[in-house]
Amino acid sequence: MLGYLARRLLLVVPTLFGIMLANFVIVQAAPGGPVDLMLAKIRGATIQATARVGGTGGGEAAGGGARGTGGGEDGLSRAARGIDPELVRQLEKQFGFDKPAWQRFLHMMRSYMVFDLGTSFYRDRPVLGLMLEKLPVSITLGLWTTLLVYLISIPLGVAKAVRDGTRFDVWTSVAVIVGYAIPGFLFAILLIVLFAGGSFAQWFPLRGLSSDTWALMSWPARAVDYLWHIALPVTALVVSGFAGLAMLTKNSFLDEINKQYVATARAKGLSRSRVLYGHVFRNAMLIVVAGFPGAFVAIFFAGELLIEVIFSLNGLGLLGFEAAVNRDYPVMFGTLYLYTLIGLLLNIVTDLAYTVIDPRIDFERRDA
Repeated sequence: MLGYLARRLLLVVPTLFGIMLANFVIVQAAPGGPVDLMLAKIRGATIQATARVGGTGGGEAAGGGARGTGGGEDGLSRAARGIDPELVRQLEKQFGFDKPAWQRFLHMMRSYMVFDLGTSFYRDRPVLGLMLEKLPVSITLGLWTTLLVYLISIPLGVAKAVRDGTRFDVWTSVAVIVGYAIPGFLFAILLIVLFAGGSFAQWFPLRGLSSDTWALMSWPARAVDYLWHIALPVTALVVSGFAGLAMLTKNSFLDEINKQYVATARAKGLSRSRVLYGHVFRNAMLIVVAGFPGAFVAIFFAGELLIEVIFSLNGLGLLGFEAAVNRDYPVMFGTLYLYTLIGLLLNIVTDLAYTVIDPRIDFERRDA
């Protein structure tokens, strides 16, 4: 097993390198960038200032002069037209675009190997510090959501499989259909309307993870206040996430229950509960465990974005979205690097969980 783990850990390096390279190439090929974005802002501010001073005619003259100057600069982008070429070169040097793309990529990866994720272009702060600052919000939503999704989905899926075709199965399928049909952000809006000061009651707060007086509260009161604030966002994420796992668990159990070894075990006189939880559960859980890394990463890093916006929670999802909008490349690639690394390591943890659930699985012998 140790040899298998060593090989998997070694494969993390080229896999991570390839993912980062592919995304770097895509971003470089995409139109626009931090330099163009900054030049567009400077140009817009210049035109507005000229218009305020000289009136509409002056603004048009300034705009026309900008277009004329830009037309003569073959190497400048559309956003750079009318801007002093020396300023463009200074901005390119400031953002690190005065070097070839391959040099920037290699420098970025060398820095990432020691977890130096660079400095945000627009916040002028280390990317790692920004992520650590936003991390508590994402940890809160991600861990609570993942825990509740699995605690609800697995028992529900097992119960639906055991009672397949009964009224219980039919009525619980309604809840599953609702979970499939309603996106998390729409359910979050519904919760706000019903319980957070919309058209009905105002039982829960609308924003943040704590009250303004949180520092003055006792520890029991802080815990209650914390749970009070996360109730609605976590509920919205759980409702949108439990349906798929519940049906996966049910179908996995049904597939195992209909296999020959179950009939053989029952014929030998084993009780139904012994067969179900001693044999079927272990085999059926393999496919559920296999989906854990993807589910965790999706909830922890991707599924929270709109929920964070709706409930004014300043977490990693919102940070990544703002970085993409503002072309803040250090934040974009820094978050991508950590997300990918965590996802790859979770895949290895999944393989270890396989061997815990079913000791018959031997990855070392399979590779041999």
